[in-house]
Amino acid sequence: MNKIIIAMISIIIIFSAIFLAINIYSPNEVENEDTIIANIANQDKVSDECVEEYEQLNNENIEEVINTNSNEIKISPNCSFTLKKYYKQCEHVVNEYLSLPDNLINNTKEELQEKYKDWTIETFESNKVVLYKEFEGECNEHYVLKQLNGKIVIYKIDSSNTETLYEETEISTDYLTDEDKLQIENGIKVYGKEALNQAIEDFE
Repeated sequence: MNKIIIAMISIIIIFSAIFLAINIYSPNEVENEDTIIANIANQDKVSDECVEEYEQLNNENIEEVINTNSNEIKISPNCSFTLKKYYKQCEHVVNEYLSLPDNLINNTKEELQEKYKDWTIETFESNKVVLYKEFEGECNEHYVLKQLNGKIVIYKIDSSNTETLYEETEISTDYLTDEDKLQIENGIKVYGKEALNQAIEDFE
């Protein structure tokens, strides 16, 4: 009888232990498994959001670079650089052709305007820049061609109409046509170095 009672008590204790073990440990294990799965899902979600944000920023940067490169004109090293000057008194325009200053290479139109605030940008291309400005008075490039000692000479005329010897050429008047001789005797007025050089070439 005692053995039977002891056996039944032992069985009850075993079942009780099994029941307690299931109720105490199983929910935690299930909860831990659910937590782990949720964390993994959240990590994947965060990673996906980071990737999407990076791709969006990268695409925006690429688009900005493309737009900048396609629309923004910059001055190239072999660009021609001209200062166009208009003088109100004589109403002459003098073009001054200069070597491109080194500090203008790769400048944008806005950067160029910042450096030449008193000038108007008339032409802005990568290989051609023309700046325009108006001045009071005369251009100081008024010349007259005359004859002196059988040679063509050049006089410069100032604002008071005074003639000053500017250059003596080696061009003899002996070989000119009668018409050209008459013009030289009366004086041939030109303005601007371009026109002056062209007039000298015509007589050579």
